[in-house]
Amino acid sequence: MAEKMCVSLSFAKDNADKATVAFVVANAAAASGKETLVFLSIEGVRLSQKGYADDVREEGFSPLKDLMASFVEAGGRIWVCSPCFKKRGLAEGNLVPGATIVGGAKLVEFLSGGTPCLSY
Repeated sequence: MAEKMCVSLSFAKDNADKATVAFVVANAAAASGKETLVFLSIEGVRLSQKGYADDVREEGFSPLKDLMASFVEAGGRIWVCSPCFKKRGLAEGNLVPGATIVGGAKLVEFLSGGTPCLSY
């Protein structure tokens, strides 16, 4: 069984349901002891900004900001696609806890060796 898990998320407020479910799954993986990474790309990079997810809540789920905080508290990491981040002119000084801006090579390295990756 794989000891790592990646959840790739390319949505934010443009599909709050997918963004929420991605962090539900990531929390489950982290809680099971897997080294877990959420990779934010395209519009998903907006979730890397403090306060952005504060008003996102899908019926039947915890608020997205709480899911993100729980994920990081459980040891999960949030990687943010550097080109996507720069394209949107976001602020490096405003990253949520646990978020790191990375290039694609870092993700490829994490996935090498067969790490499963779910995409939302």
